[in-house]
Amino acid sequence: MNPYLAGFLLGLVLMASYLIAGRGLGASGAAKSLLVTSVAKAAPEYAEKSTFYEEYFVSDTSPMQSFLVYMALGVLIGGFFSGAMSGRMALKVDRGPGIGTRTRLAFALAGGLLFGLGAQFGRGCTSGAALSGMAVLSTGGIITMMAIFGSGYALAWFFRKLWI
Repeated sequence: MNPYLAGFLLGLVLMASYLIAGRGLGASGAAKSLLVTSVAKAAPEYAEKSTFYEEYFVSDTSPMQSFLVYMALGVLIGGFFSGAMSGRMALKVDRGPGIGTRTRLAFALAGGLLFGLGAQFGRGCTSGAALSGMAVLSTGGIITMMAIFGSGYALAWFFRKLWI
């Protein structure tokens, strides 16, 4: 898809999220709800005693009933639907000629773990902190977006040979 059209459509989705749900987008909240629910099922005594998990069990509502969980499911279903409709559904690893499949997967896993850790420290992922923050002209959202793109630009030189 044209990146300008995709950005415009993402803006419309963000605006619809504020109009319909009264809040912005964010994927790390869905991942946290899944984690909290998993820990509560696997080790209920631990979850009850932990101060980290206690805020999720104050009410009778399950963390899995969060708006963000349904949003993340919609993103996954939409991604599969889009891939199927465009003929891009395949189990393959996109990589440059200078990197092997295992190394590419290791970098992807390491990047995902670091990104998840950063989302926890930053109290939100790029969708929640940067995109939704910038939509309401939050200074923190603008700084977050600048830091994300700035660090990506600064680090790209070191990893460019893997893709050329």
